[in-house]
Amino acid sequence: MNYYCLIAGLPDIHAEETKALTPLPELKKELLEQLSDMDAILLRLLFANYDNRNLLNWLDNKEANLHPAGNLSANDWSDLIALMREFEHPKDTRLMPYIHTFYNTFSEEHIAEGSISREDYLSSLYYAYAMNCGNSFLRKWFEFNLNINNLLTGIACRKHGFDTKSLIIGQNEVANTIRLSNARDFGLSGMFDQLDTVMRIAEEENLLEREKKIDALKWEWLEENTFFHYFGVEKILAFVLKVEMIERWKMLSIEKGSQVFRQMLSNLKESAKFDQQNEI
Repeated sequence: MNYYCLIAGLPDIHAEETKALTPLPELKKELLEQLSDMDAILLRLLFANYDNRNLLNWLDNKEANLHPAGNLSANDWSDLIALMREFEHPKDTRLMPYIHTFYNTFSEEHIAEGSISREDYLSSLYYAYAMNCGNSFLRKWFEFNLNINNLLTGIACRKHGFDTKSLIIGQNEVANTIRLSNARDFGLSGMFDQLDTVMRIAEEENLLEREKKIDALKWEWLEENTFFHYFGVEKILAFVLKVEMIERWKMLSIEKGSQVFRQMLSNLKESAKFDQQNEI
């Protein structure tokens, strides 16, 4: 389906945008009112990333403040958790299949046996589900992000002496190659087009500059992969992703960047401890 008027009305935004943009929750609401039912599903799939965070927060604290960009409210989560407890195969249009898989299979034992955090486990299910959606643009976008994240994780693991195999998520060709390769380029030459660029970015010592360069790479990918989708839903999805990047950078500070890096190292260390326990 083409959205001539909707896309023509979207503002022309740039990576270094400074003017105020429509907040993501409001943008999502406005777009859902104008998209077809099938395309609305694709938009909700993008925003399911916030649902993942909200679910983990809600499981820890039923009174937690949930991110407003998520598709589901605290009441929704209460209903769905009760439904998953009661039925082996719950049917509810609000419930994405990967969430049900996560709830049914994840446990503390799962962490210890697989050396994987619940965040990474949920993310791996989310990526697998999204990479099988009915839209080619979104499938490629999620795989592109998965490959970047896994390559950066692999580089960080080598630098800090952590086990790579247990921290790479997903089962695509790039993920499996990173797990098994000892080559400097992780055996990805000719397999991942952005390999050299990502490896150069990983050498950047300034954490905020590194994040900005990764987002610039993603922005460029969005531009290239929507160039011929003049009035399709792909243009709308790319616009949402760009707004998300701009919002994130408006909130990010040097202190926040350091905090994110410290948390990443903490997660790697925790996973390394699980590996050592499993070897004993």
